[in-house]
Amino acid sequence: MSTTFSLHSLKLSSPFLHGLTSLTHLSKPNSSASHQLLRAPDFPPPIRAMKTLQGRVVCSTNDKTVSVEVVRLAPHPKYKRRVRKKKKFQAHDADNQFKVGDYVQLEKSRPISNTKTFIAVPVPSRNGKQEKEEKGQLGLPLESNQPQEQQA
Repeated sequence: MSTTFSLHSLKLSSPFLHGLTSLTHLSKPNSSASHQLLRAPDFPPPIRAMKTLQGRVVCSTNDKTVSVEVVRLAPHPKYKRRVRKKKKFQAHDADNQFKVGDYVQLEKSRPISNTKTFIAVPVPSRNGKQEKEEKGQLGLPLESNQPQEQQA
């Protein structure tokens, strides 16, 4: 007992069944034409986010290296309350410009040494509002903030 199927009874729709697509690029998988058809377009380009962290310098005694402590909030595994977690990273400071207590931003880079994979960058100050108030609304220093010249 042999069963025969017809293509019309199965109602399959494929461009290969109707002869619309040639099978030449499928028979040669290494050909460049098939590789171009199967490759996804590169538009838009993939987004590669750079990993950055912020922390406080806790040690700057080494040459061109600072130790930065990064504090983050994470939920406690048992009590589900947010707790502070601290971790120290070694960062590259080429000019030895950072002192203990400075806030820096760590940018990921190629490995500089066995423990250094970050570069320390100064964080823009948060007190931009206070600087504007000292200068006045127009960005010019106020007369009251300027030193008084003594007249003799």
